[in-house]
Amino acid sequence: MKALRNYLNKIKPNFEEGGKLSMFRSVFDGFETFLFVPNTTSKSGVHIHDSIDSKRVMTLVIIALIPALLFGMYNTGYQHNLAIGADPGFWMTFLFGFLAVLPKIIISYGVGLGIEFVVAQWKKEEIQEGFLVSGMLIPMIVPIDTPLWMIAVATAFAVVFAKEVFGGTGYNIFNVALVTRAFLFFAYPAAMSGDQVFVRTADTFGIGGGQVVDAFSGATPLGQIGIAGKELIGSFQAVDVLGNPLTTLEMFIGLIPGSIAETSVPAILIGAVILIFTGVASWKTMSSCFIGGAVMAALFNLAGTTVVMTISPIDHLFLGGFAFGAVFMATDPVTSARTETGKYIYGFLVGAMAILIRALNPGYPEGMMLAILLMNVFAPLIDYYVVESNISRRLKRAVK
Repeated sequence: MKALRNYLNKIKPNFEEGGKLSMFRSVFDGFETFLFVPNTTSKSGVHIHDSIDSKRVMTLVIIALIPALLFGMYNTGYQHNLAIGADPGFWMTFLFGFLAVLPKIIISYGVGLGIEFVVAQWKKEEIQEGFLVSGMLIPMIVPIDTPLWMIAVATAFAVVFAKEVFGGTGYNIFNVALVTRAFLFFAYPAAMSGDQVFVRTADTFGIGGGQVVDAFSGATPLGQIGIAGKELIGSFQAVDVLGNPLTTLEMFIGLIPGSIAETSVPAILIGAVILIFTGVASWKTMSSCFIGGAVMAALFNLAGTTVVMTISPIDHLFLGGFAFGAVFMATDPVTSARTETGKYIYGFLVGAMAILIRALNPGYPEGMMLAILLMNVFAPLIDYYVVESNISRRLKRAVK
C-alpha cells in the first residue's frame, strides 16, 4: 500500500490546477479517496474527525449486499437447471449465474459512474460516492432476463432525473435504484413481469446442455397469487418451476423464481445484521417495516375475499422483494425518515403500504417498490411533524 501511496503522490501534481491532466482532477480525486482516507484536516474551529467517510459507509453496504448477491447468482443457475432438466453440480450452477449476472453489474456501474464522472468534471466538484451502492442494487432487483440495453437506459434516466437534477448524492428525494426499476416496469412492462423473465432458459454458456421441460413455468409465487381466481381461496398453493408445491420453508430459503437477489431471506438477514452492527442502517426502520407488513396482512386475512388476502403474514414477508426492500431500500439514509420516532412511523407505513398494494392491485402483486417510493415523498413530512410534536411537548413542560 505504501508503494501505491507513493505512486499516487508522484502523479498527483499532473491532476492539480495547472497540471497537464487537470481536466481529470475529479476522476483522480475519486480514485484516491476511494483507496485512502484523505490526510487533510481543518486548522480551526470545532470539528469531529473520523476515519469513516461516505465511501466507507457505502463500502459497508456493499459488503452487506454480498450474501444476497452470491445467493442470487446461485439461484439463477439453479432455476435454469430446473427449467432445462439438468444438474451440472454446485460450482457449474453458480458459474452460470455468475456469468449471467456479471454483465448487468458492469453495465450498471459503467453507465451510472460514467454519468457521475462527467457531471463532477463539468461542475468541477468531487465525484459523489452514492452510486457505489445504487450501482450494485440495480442489477440485484431486476429479473435475470432483463436486456442489458434496458438496464443502461433506465440507469441513465434514474441517475440524471432522480439524482443529479436535485443536486446529487444527499439531495435526491427518491431512491435511485428503485426509480431505475420503476422506469423499467412502466416503460418496458413485458420485460419486467410474466412467466418468462425470471428464469433464464437459454443455455447461453453451454453449461447445462439440457432442454426446457414441458411443465416449465417461470412465474414467481407472487405472480401466481396475483392471477389466482377466487375459486382457489383456501386451497391455493404456489409452485416451483416444475409445478411442485412450495412450502413456507422453501420460500424462506429462496430457491424460487424472482428478481436476482431478492428471494433469500437468510442471505438478506445476514446483510441486515451487518448493517445494524456497523450502525449504517436503522433497526427501527427495518423492524417496523416487517411489523407493518404483518399487521396489514393479518387484517386482510380477516376479510379473505381474494387469494392474496388469504396469504399468511409470514409468507407475505418472505415473498417478493419485501425483505430486501425493508433491509436495503427502506433504510436508505437520504430518502427515509431521519428522526428516531419518524423511523418507526416510516417503516411501519412502508410495510403496510406494500401489502395494501399487493392485495388491492392484482395487476401489480409485488408492492414494495411503489410503497417505498411513495413513502420517500412523505418522509420529510413525517420528520417535520415529529420535530414539531417534540417542540410542543418541550414548550408545555417549560410553561409548567
